[in-house]
Amino acid sequence: MTDVRQTPGIVSTLFRSEQGGHEQVVLCQDRASGLKAVIAIHSTALGPALGGTRFHAYSSDEAAVEDALNLARGMSYKNALAGLDLGGGKAVIIGDPDMDKSEELLLAYGRFVASLGGRYVTACDVGTYVADMDVVSRTAPQWTTGRSPENGGAGDSSVLTAWGVFQGMRASAQAKWGDPTLRGRRVGVAGVGKVGHHLVEHLLKDGAEVVITDVRGEAVDRIISRHPGVTAVSDADVLVRTPLDVYAPCALGGALNDDSVPALTASIVCGAANNQLAHPGVEKDLADRGILYAPDYVVNAGGVIQVADELHGFDFDRARAKATKIFDTTLAIFERAAADGIPPAAAADRLAEQRMAERTSAESWLRP
Repeated sequence: MTDVRQTPGIVSTLFRSEQGGHEQVVLCQDRASGLKAVIAIHSTALGPALGGTRFHAYSSDEAAVEDALNLARGMSYKNALAGLDLGGGKAVIIGDPDMDKSEELLLAYGRFVASLGGRYVTACDVGTYVADMDVVSRTAPQWTTGRSPENGGAGDSSVLTAWGVFQGMRASAQAKWGDPTLRGRRVGVAGVGKVGHHLVEHLLKDGAEVVITDVRGEAVDRIISRHPGVTAVSDADVLVRTPLDVYAPCALGGALNDDSVPALTASIVCGAANNQLAHPGVEKDLADRGILYAPDYVVNAGGVIQVADELHGFDFDRARAKATKIFDTTLAIFERAAADGIPPAAAADRLAEQRMAERTSAESWLRP
């Protein structure tokens, strides 16, 4: 495991850089199970730090720490703008989930989560699933979300993730065209897997024309077989060049980059993918082209809203009502961006930082 005394880069990031400011970073190891993990707590200003557990074969232990730090910071911002009384944290387990994951390892990980006494609440992320959280919850029952309905959880969070993205898209349409509907608009969805296929259903019900693509042919076939009127194109490069009103990246991060942004035909970008901006400055490139960008961590927060509701005894209707408020939050961000003369991504960061600094409760968040 990484010895922090030998990684001045990480220590400098934690204590001295603008990207730091994390409250706590825990290095976890259980030799019996092979567990090596990092739990990063960025902020508990608004409440316990909620964020998923990523299981990934990192190139180095230091890369795992860096990823945990970045992901934890992102969760602070996401949870703040989702109107949750929760802070931001994230965990990463180092290893190949297909080879190294075991019941013993997950139980050991749960013991580390429990040792934090509620400062960190975990959930699913890349490489971990509902069944894994059921195991983790056996040793950290109070601080594990994303469990199966049979174990008191919410199950698949993609349902409300898609609903929240749809609400963000409606708000974008309101800001751009003065009407919160996609009826008659052409929407391109890149990635029609767990979240994307639910989003397509909402768009079609709203009267949109939908164009899709996915690297997996079976995902495209599933949509086309149910909705023959949907058009498919070969890949995302083709999709961004296709005449569109709205582009929805719902697959991998970095979809908005130096190649795709100049080629975009859409007036709005609003999708479920995390980390859509390939690097700083892309948000300004979008704004300079007159393209309205709905920040990804704002509109895709339906999933975290869903799992957070488990902490109160999951109620789908209550969680859906909270996710519907992504519409109002997205509009508030656009209004702040216009007032301050900055891109929406920067406005979202400012609003999140303001809420964390003021420790504004969910009850009064965004109220006039």
